[in-house]
Amino acid sequence: MFEQLYRQRVELAKIIEGNTGQGGTQMTAIPSLFFSRYSNDTGPNYGVHKPSLCIVVQGMKEVLLSQERFQYGPADYLVASVNLPISGQVTEASSEVPYLALKLEFTPSEILEVLREFQMGVDKKENANRGMYVSKIEQSLLDAVTRLARLLNNPKDIKVLAPLIRKEIIYRVLQGEHGELLKQIAIEGSSTSQINDVIEHIMTNYEKSFKIEELAEIANMSVSSLHRHFKEVTAMSPIQFQKQLRLQEARSLLLSESADAADVAFRVGYESPSQFSREYSRMFGLPPKEDIKHLKEQNDQRIKA
Repeated sequence: MFEQLYRQRVELAKIIEGNTGQGGTQMTAIPSLFFSRYSNDTGPNYGVHKPSLCIVVQGMKEVLLSQERFQYGPADYLVASVNLPISGQVTEASSEVPYLALKLEFTPSEILEVLREFQMGVDKKENANRGMYVSKIEQSLLDAVTRLARLLNNPKDIKVLAPLIRKEIIYRVLQGEHGELLKQIAIEGSSTSQINDVIEHIMTNYEKSFKIEELAEIANMSVSSLHRHFKEVTAMSPIQFQKQLRLQEARSLLLSESADAADVAFRVGYESPSQFSREYSRMFGLPPKEDIKHLKEQNDQRIKA
């Protein structure tokens, strides 16, 4: 088994290296499949982790969800079942042995389709659980992922075969040691599904203020139940979740536009520029102006290198 896993990783590594050019994270010709290649450790990168399966073929990565750390390498895979604001960084990579990884995004409807087609049982009353987990990878899962990536060598087969292999991959993940946690996102009326409705509402309206009672109504829960289940799924409160979305969006706007920090603060929902600056510094380590200057200098250095 270990020899087969090794051969599959070697093949995947070759496919990823052959499809990532200069490095970074890139979309492939297969819908929702992304490849990553980095030749050095990266600083923390902030963003919203979409529902997906992530596999590291070479190197190591660490994801921080609020104060909770998820570390994974070639022996593991990471799954996110809901949208989660995270920071992630490559912790092991070099020019000789670059970090190589892939991500396959999916939707609750795809999970539900697999559950129905394969008549997989699920406990609708199960309490909400963390929306992210790491599991030990199994040969059957890695085999399916390798076959999906291999389609890039035969593009004409992608349209017909990729949907079938995607379905198999989801099936393998659902059959895994934490598969029950992923099942919950697709089941209408489950606590995880109800919290996902709240997550989607906050993401769509992150710049607007809200009352916790409004979110509880969306989830069809009491206020106390909403707080408890939301924190169980996301490792943070609804307010903390919204704050991370606001600050991530603000950083993105400051990087892409020549906008004033105060103007961006108002655009993402802050009423006080000073509060925005304090919370921005707390999250990213520097005030907005200094942070953006530092990021642009880092990008210039990477381009020159």
